Amino acid sequence: MADAAEHSGANGHAGVIGGSGRLGAARLLLWAVAGILAVRQAAAVLRVPPGEWLGEFRLPSSFPGSLYDGGQFTATPFAGLVLKPFLALAAPSLEVVWTCVTLLVVAAVGLVAARALPDPVPRRTALLAAPVLVGLMMVSLPVRAAASPGQTAVLPVLLVLLALFRVSGERPAGFLVGLAAALQPALLLFAPLLWLTGRRPTAKTAAATFAGATALSWAALPRDSRAYWVDHLAGTGLGGAPDSLANQSVHGALLRLGLSGPAEILLYAALAAAVAWVGLRRAVRYARDGQLLLAVAVTGCVAVAVAPTGWRHQLLWVLLAVAGKVGKRAADRPVWPVAVVLAMTLPSDVLLPNLAALAPVRDNVLLLAALAAACAVPFLPRSSPRWREPVPTEYGRPAAARWSRVPLLPLWRRVLSRPNLLLELLLIRVGYSLYSHIRAAAPSSRSLAEGNGSRIHAVERALGIDIEHAVNHAVVNTPWLEEFFNFYYSSFHFVVPLTILAVLYWRRPGDYRWARASLGLATVLALIGFWLYPLAPPRLMPALGFIDTVHGPQDLANPQYGAMTAISNQYAAMPSLHFGWSLWCGIVIITLAPKAWQKLLGALHPLITVCAIVATANHWVLDAVGGAAVVGAGFGLVHVLSGPRGALPAGTGVPRPREPERVGAATSRA
Repeated sequence: MADAAEHSGANGHAGVIGGSGRLGAARLLLWAVAGILAVRQAAAVLRVPPGEWLGEFRLPSSFPGSLYDGGQFTATPFAGLVLKPFLALAAPSLEVVWTCVTLLVVAAVGLVAARALPDPVPRRTALLAAPVLVGLMMVSLPVRAAASPGQTAVLPVLLVLLALFRVSGERPAGFLVGLAAALQPALLLFAPLLWLTGRRPTAKTAAATFAGATALSWAALPRDSRAYWVDHLAGTGLGGAPDSLANQSVHGALLRLGLSGPAEILLYAALAAAVAWVGLRRAVRYARDGQLLLAVAVTGCVAVAVAPTGWRHQLLWVLLAVAGKVGKRAADRPVWPVAVVLAMTLPSDVLLPNLAALAPVRDNVLLLAALAAACAVPFLPRSSPRWREPVPTEYGRPAAARWSRVPLLPLWRRVLSRPNLLLELLLIRVGYSLYSHIRAAAPSSRSLAEGNGSRIHAVERALGIDIEHAVNHAVVNTPWLEEFFNFYYSSFHFVVPLTILAVLYWRRPGDYRWARASLGLATVLALIGFWLYPLAPPRLMPALGFIDTVHGPQDLANPQYGAMTAISNQYAAMPSLHFGWSLWCGIVIITLAPKAWQKLLGALHPLITVCAIVATANHWVLDAVGGAAVVGAGFGLVHVLSGPRGALPAGTGVPRPREPERVGAATSRA
């Protein structure tokens, strides 16, 4: 294991010094982005008033006071013993120093981890890994939580990484691991990892350091030590209820599922033992395989999952697990890193819809990510022929640019193979969630929206197309027609586009990418319209006498504008995506469907939809014109940027060019 650490750290980047050209510029840009994110995080912390910030330490101001009387301090007695002297500093100075030190520790974690990647490391990865990792950590949920006063979870991560990758002596390395365990007891699991991989002196030193630090805290703070280790069973119940969402451990998840009492404790003990057994065996295997960083990340994930309380700010280990490679195809390689980044940076309600059936998953996203890294994800061994050279992705031959001044984007080269399904589902879900949040945050001033509505109505009168009122009342007077349009409006908006995407994904992957890209671009353009032109639909124009057949009467005197306002921005009406998405469906079906009756159904869908949005008073006629404009722009942009639609036959494809290997790696293999 010592050889693996030296190989991964010191020799991992032999022959890669600095950067030049585009790589060097990209590296500087990424470091600038990471710096901006660090400043943003520091500003968020420093905006808290000094007195309020100091109170968040949850520590008594003098040594006679107990650490755990308030039940809010969650760290070990040893951590309290170390932190108490810092309270002597003035509050503003402590706030600044604490924030700066925390962010510097995060940056150090990124630098050490980036240099610990296992060989062979492509030149681009070697140059860009550190700024990318630091930037991701700055926006991750653990670091955002760790920037709070008194949270020391990032420091143990750095201590472990320094011990295993930067410190050469066995005893100094063991001392750092033991110190990390004294701050976070579950990290004592690194001692078995060290023992099983041949570093027994380091394991012994780590255990001895942990025992010594714990004994010191017992001698200095006997009452607090008893409260932490005995009364609260290694911190259980401190800092909040054990079943709170902040406790992302197996124990917390079982409590949230409604289990309690001796049965829950026995089940938790059995599951924790199983996770520790499987996770440590996997970590030992990866360490012996030369993937020591992955072994460290897996062990850290195990430690947080099996601890009685695994707080969100302790889960930085999951982000380090992106060092592992998953998938034999090049197209599958992004799935695991993307899933980890999304889970570690986005709130759970963005990743999963707010459905009761999904609550157990949504409430435990971080825990599930840690368990997956520890026990389930099939990371490739370095001995696999696909670890170094995955099955390449085949692209269609480049098409000529539509306009000489608009080059085709390499990002949109036509891929001949089917995309990874899990990655597609993740991106579609996150994309739609972001769309919903942006749409809800668009300007929603009632006076501005009604003013724009009056102008739209005046334009339609001038053009002679103000048919909304007549159609709306004619439908209301025909009950079966009103029921049909209400059902069509509320039922087919999502079902039809998703069905089309699913069929294309399975039967025509090349056309799937074309259709997906055009729909995504049209939706982005529509979001711009929502921001620039908030518009009251006919049903929210009280003076015009429209009847809302779908939602019922809206109480515009209520500042909340009825229950529907809590769901979405009611003034995000121009352009109409109800019609826009239906028109996209019609174009795709007419273009790709092999039979005439299928093309006819595709043509009928946008026709019925435009009747439904007008009949139910949810849109003006010009809203549909706007929807058609953004859909046309979406198809046009894809055509301009990526060439004509359709994948080429397999024989005409060219494999994706491989990245040149580093001189050092080629020499070592030779």
